[in-house]
Amino acid sequence: MTTATKTGSAPLVELDDVSKYYGNIRALEGVSLEVRSGEITCVLGDNGAGKSTLIKIVAGLHRHDAGTFRIEGEEVTLANPRDALDRGIATVYQDLAVVPLMPVWRNFFLGSEPTKGSGPFKRLDVDLMRTTTRDALLRMGIDLRDVDQPIGTLSGGERQCVAIARAVHFGAKVLVLDEPTAALGVKQSGVVLKYVAAARDEGLGVVLITHNPHHAYLVGDRFVLLKRGVMAGSHTKSSVTLDELTRQMAGGTELEDLRHELERPSST
Repeated sequence: MTTATKTGSAPLVELDDVSKYYGNIRALEGVSLEVRSGEITCVLGDNGAGKSTLIKIVAGLHRHDAGTFRIEGEEVTLANPRDALDRGIATVYQDLAVVPLMPVWRNFFLGSEPTKGSGPFKRLDVDLMRTTTRDALLRMGIDLRDVDQPIGTLSGGERQCVAIARAVHFGAKVLVLDEPTAALGVKQSGVVLKYVAAARDEGLGVVLITHNPHHAYLVGDRFVLLKRGVMAGSHTKSSVTLDELTRQMAGGTELEDLRHELERPSST
């Protein structure tokens, strides 16, 4: 496994002062971040902070309007999600693009199915897909009872883990995870974070989108805080404590002002 970051090498992904507008509406303005091999960059913010827009730019769904987007030092403007995938950027969305009634192995290879034979005898190589899926999951430490079971019977955390293992198997360099623990309980969230760390240890650069500073701080190396489309903070783990990260995430001085407003008036 590759855990060390290559000193002096260009980030796998780098956004420098990137902005995105929809007409007169500012979705993002002046946002910068970097994603390095073997590291996890966490992007934190409440609903409406700009996290979804950031994901869409990195995933090739939307083009940025200003600033610079670099992949391994090369300035790019991604044309579409296929372009992002071809450059090694895999995005796992919160709603997970799976077919619930299909088995785990079928979903693992969805859109990339290997075949055997030729001409009229050409058919899916089911045995290879089953074996490869099982081995790829085990490599990430995921021991499913049966890869033939419908993926819809797995828990939300297990489905997220399958999606992470799939991205690793198909050669992603950068893994973007959209709120992977948002709808999960404490135990399942812990399982997902374990496999996020496993992807990092495989040498991937990970972008973890979340609104939970506790989850972010457990695994993160870098933290970017967004608020109403602009950066509210940028930290490395060594430069910020969990308490400070939580305070900034919660609104900091705004929360303190609100507390004063909500205090009961003193009786005289």
